[in-house]
Amino acid sequence: MENKNVKKSRPIALLPIAVFLVLYLGNGIYFEYVSPLEGQMGFYVVSVVLAFTISLIVAFIQNKDRSFDEKIHLCAEGIGDDNIVTMLFIFILAGAFSGIAQGAGGATSTANMLLNIIPDHFEVPGLFLISCLISMAMGTSVGTISVIVPIATAISAEGNLSLPLCVGVVVGGAMFGDNLSFISDTTIAATKTQGVQMKDKFRTNIVVALPAAIITLIILTIYSIMNTGAAVGNFEFNVWQAIPYFLVLILAIMGINVFIVLIIGIVLFIPIGILTGSVEYASALSSVGSGISGMFETMIVTILVASVAALMRDGGGFEAVLNLIKKSANSKRGGMVGISLLTVFMDLATANNTVAIVVAAPIAKDISEEYDVEPKKVASLLDTCSCIMQGIIPYGAQLLVASNIAKIPSLDLVPFLIYPFVLAVFVIGSIILTKTDNGNKETAEAN
Repeated sequence: MENKNVKKSRPIALLPIAVFLVLYLGNGIYFEYVSPLEGQMGFYVVSVVLAFTISLIVAFIQNKDRSFDEKIHLCAEGIGDDNIVTMLFIFILAGAFSGIAQGAGGATSTANMLLNIIPDHFEVPGLFLISCLISMAMGTSVGTISVIVPIATAISAEGNLSLPLCVGVVVGGAMFGDNLSFISDTTIAATKTQGVQMKDKFRTNIVVALPAAIITLIILTIYSIMNTGAAVGNFEFNVWQAIPYFLVLILAIMGINVFIVLIIGIVLFIPIGILTGSVEYASALSSVGSGISGMFETMIVTILVASVAALMRDGGGFEAVLNLIKKSANSKRGGMVGISLLTVFMDLATANNTVAIVVAAPIAKDISEEYDVEPKKVASLLDTCSCIMQGIIPYGAQLLVASNIAKIPSLDLVPFLIYPFVLAVFVIGSIILTKTDNGNKETAEAN
């Protein structure tokens, strides 16, 4: 009797992803480069929620062997997965923290305080360091860019420094922090979908991210020594507004439960913001609410993707991807390459690193089981590879927001995105140096 748990390989089950790519990527390219709309980012004309909703409809139409009610049940099981539910709750708290932190002036005060510590003529490496720290504390690269790029623009003008370089290093630092932050939505998505602890993913991640950041810092320091600009003036800050950020960063690195860390940050920022006069009681509550609202799209996309993934898996789509990878990968190293390329492709297609992780994660989990790649390594690859691409593509939110604030084309920033390119080299090196087991090849061939 045939085992119903063994899914047949059916590439047609991947049609929902193809539909999504045509709708989202196709329209994005058209409205960004072929027929731009004034005042709008081309890749945000068609909502990612709309694109995935249509993809879900396509997934429901497929697989005639399943009734509508059975498909609903599959979606419910996908959405109700423990890791998905945990991820959704963390998104709520992360949004609340980000909202009140910005509303209370914490990000600006922290950045300005650090800038005043940095020696004159070393503002460029200083901007990179500050962006790294702020992004790790905030858990959002776009939020960090929104706060730091105006400062970088002022520093460029006052210090007679290259504007694309100053903005580019901010983007690089923002991606470093987004990649390593315990409260980043990319970290949450990568760890929860693979069922690993955030601290374990952090330890795996930092082996490639920290050396890449150090190399970047050395390059920027050499640049500063060779191209001394004018001294930049002092920046105003309030040390009390910066304290919650540093406390959250320390608690997260210590491995304290992310729910507790976020709640502590929110509880501290509200009274500090009120006492320092940056917010009132009503505006503090409004900032928390706005932060949560800012996560709604990410949460809806997570629910939609979990549903589409459940239907594609049941239809044999994941098995088709695994079979494709098996044709070229025959070891643990090959499995890691497959996960990396899958993540890179999804980020190129979606222009959103969190969405790319959520889409790639279930397939990556199957690949990791097939080739014995540790879950913490899978989470690290998902997060790192998505952040690399997101920090480079000129149509991603990060570069579009940065270029819009600085009033320069996003393509002008690409040559100055030093950190993402250096990180890519270290990721490739880490895969090449991975110890592989020839037994995997024999197992794959036997299967």
